[in-house]
Amino acid sequence: MNADKRFNVDGLVLSARYEDTMNDCVLPYLAEKCEKTMVEGDGNKPIACYSYAAERPRGTVLVLHGFTENAYKFSELIYSLLRNGFSVLSCDQRGHGNSWRKEGLPDASLTHVDDFEEYVKDLEIICDRLLKNMPKPYAIFAHSMGGAVASLFLERHPDVFRKAVLCAPMIAPNTGAPLFAVKLLCGAPILLGKGASRPSFTKPYSGPENFATSCASGRERFEWYDKVKASHPEYQNNSPSFRWTWEAMGVTKKLLAPGAPEKIACPVRLYAAEKDGSVLPGPQQAFIARVKDGIRRQVPGSKHEIYRSPDAVLFPWWHEILDFYKQ
Repeated sequence: MNADKRFNVDGLVLSARYEDTMNDCVLPYLAEKCEKTMVEGDGNKPIACYSYAAERPRGTVLVLHGFTENAYKFSELIYSLLRNGFSVLSCDQRGHGNSWRKEGLPDASLTHVDDFEEYVKDLEIICDRLLKNMPKPYAIFAHSMGGAVASLFLERHPDVFRKAVLCAPMIAPNTGAPLFAVKLLCGAPILLGKGASRPSFTKPYSGPENFATSCASGRERFEWYDKVKASHPEYQNNSPSFRWTWEAMGVTKKLLAPGAPEKIACPVRLYAAEKDGSVLPGPQQAFIARVKDGIRRQVPGSKHEIYRSPDAVLFPWWHEILDFYKQ
């Protein structure tokens, strides 16, 4: 498809000149095609949405980011989808990027939500107001927290999407501590009206992050976005509030409720990272085993952010996803 030697056959950026290619080619291309819309989400809170029209569309892919992320972080994948004939709709979920944040938070790096259902309601509104006007059929690509939001949506609205890809979805977060201990830690501050506060063991964003302890395994992709994040305060989410943590703990029960996964009608491909310290594998397996047309595959050599892997890991994984969408 692509004769430009800066890209692979699917329009992904070769690591050798990653930063230059992203800044000089990918971002200008996306900026030219992007149409930004502020949608009134749940509770009339403004949600930043971004739509891109493919020249000869074969359908539309909705891209949904994860916890402490934003739509901009997925620029490389959005570019590839466009070059493969898919129109794209993405958004900054509430509390992230250019979307609404709860008033009174100490800084933009604290991520808060009063109720996880707000994410799902926002997605319902975005689909009703924007996606319905884009080329059919519809598919979704959702990462981590976005995977939890997408899965709840798929369980409740089985007729919207024809294909779904869940990238390291947060069917259950990995807190590193027993559930009862986390709930005990968060419960008291919430009862005291401090649910939107930052736990003492987390810190505000303070600059460049550490590649070795990050969720990325591809250094060039990590370094490019790390510079972006450092220069954009709206992208500097890095920690949860007490309430966000509490709400995340409750997602698993909803997703695995009796009969819930069985309601999903479209084919689902769930990709698990081999070295994932952010979400638990067991609940992923329990979830996908109950989806009628669900397959779980582990991606060797990947960390939680599979889409920020080295070329040798990223390219075959993404090619498989594109083939799935094209079928």
